[in-house]
Amino acid sequence: MLENSKVNIKIKLAALWTSVTLCYLYGDYFELYTPDKVNSLITGENNLDSPTKLLIASMILAISSVMVAASIILKPKLNRILNIIFGTLFTLMMIIIGVYSTNEWYLFYVFLAFLESIITALIVWYAWKWPKG
Repeated sequence: MLENSKVNIKIKLAALWTSVTLCYLYGDYFELYTPDKVNSLITGENNLDSPTKLLIASMILAISSVMVAASIILKPKLNRILNIIFGTLFTLMMIIIGVYSTNEWYLFYVFLAFLESIITALIVWYAWKWPKG
């Protein structure tokens, strides 16, 4: 019989944040293969067409990366609160993105958006059910 060790909640949350961050990166990378994407990057005619928009996008996406470490480092009370807040916000954000990305070339994006929504909903669930000790 294989041993199934109990995994600490902090490790579970960090693993989920890592998974969702990788999905975000893959989605943005695969988007480069959609028609006219490279041209829009060259011409600057895209959604991130200003320094402010790039900064805001960077700040939003940095949250998931930082939450990998924060889930391990922070004390349980603050950790739980941040995981619930950011997990909820990212779940809602990705559902909205998934709904509005229904172009044929963006079916991969819809798939990833809903997968990411499931992962971030799991983050909220695990944080909400944080074991009492």
